Amino acid sequence: MDNNCIFCKIINGDIPSYTVYEDDIVKAFLDISQATPGHTLVIPKKHVKNIYEYDEKLAENVFSRIPKIARAIQRFNPEIKGMNIVNNNGEVAYQSVFHSHFHLIPRYSSKDGFEMSFQDNGKKYNAEDLEKIQKEISKNMEE
Repeated sequence: MDNNCIFCKIINGDIPSYTVYEDDIVKAFLDISQATPGHTLVIPKKHVKNIYEYDEKLAENVFSRIPKIARAIQRFNPEIKGMNIVNNNGEVAYQSVFHSHFHLIPRYSSKDGFEMSFQDNGKKYNAEDLEKIQKEISKNMEE
């Protein structure tokens, strides 16, 4: 635990939260911003800053709980048509709390107020460029 971390304080009960699920591995609670109704954060109880600090066991334990929580959110409102699951890692990737967390954001329509955009840069890369990136990533893969 990190005594300066807001999520660690929520886990410890020092800061109240609207918990929807909790066990010995994760805590899931409503995000106070409520990007859409039911917007929930899933956090590991172990303080890890971001996805780069996960080991295989922690990833297995945290990720295996997300579908169960997502289904509970979906069942809460029949108007939910989909869900974005978002994980930001690093300030440049919009991470604002440096305790790893996953946003489960229910989607009601394409006009529900939540947006994500991806720029298509496909025309900037040819097959040779993509193969070079592929090889560099592959050679850095951990066993």
